[in-house]
Amino acid sequence: MYGSPLSRGYWRDAAAELKNPRKLAVAALCIALCIVLGYIPSVALFGGAKITWGYLSRAVCAWVCGPVLGILFGFAEDILSFFLTGGGGEPFFPGYTLTTMLGVLIYALCLYRAKLSFWRVLLAKLITNVENVLLGTLWTSILYGKAWYALVPARALKNLILLVPQAILLWLLMRALEPMLKKTKLI
Repeated sequence: MYGSPLSRGYWRDAAAELKNPRKLAVAALCIALCIVLGYIPSVALFGGAKITWGYLSRAVCAWVCGPVLGILFGFAEDILSFFLTGGGGEPFFPGYTLTTMLGVLIYALCLYRAKLSFWRVLLAKLITNVENVLLGTLWTSILYGKAWYALVPARALKNLILLVPQAILLWLLMRALEPMLKKTKLI
């Protein structure tokens, strides 16, 4: 366990995950899970917000595999998800791939080799939601020629509404997985 991702040992351990066949298998399973979760209907909340499920697999992969493997996972997952699902009618745009990679990095920096707590999960979810609002809106603005500042308020409200329910779901999932992951020495 590390108190902060600023130590040399943290990054040495994170880079070593690239050579660990078990962690590579976890990352591959998480990619498959993200694709499958994309087919599960979202849950509508008030204000037009809806909970989708892919973030759960991305966060678990980041928690188990760390930032180095996590960034590669984010790249592969976004590309494969897009081409295997048809992108939901949206055009391919590499900015969204960058957003996915950065989101997995954020989860990893908050969760990898750290003591699991609800506050860490909430912080990771808050930062990824802010990242999604800022960058996701930028990519939509570039793709569709809409004013960034006009899109941000609605997206910020949606992500604010989703923050606590998503963090609770992620926390419950991680708490359920933690004993098995510790027993198998994956975390």
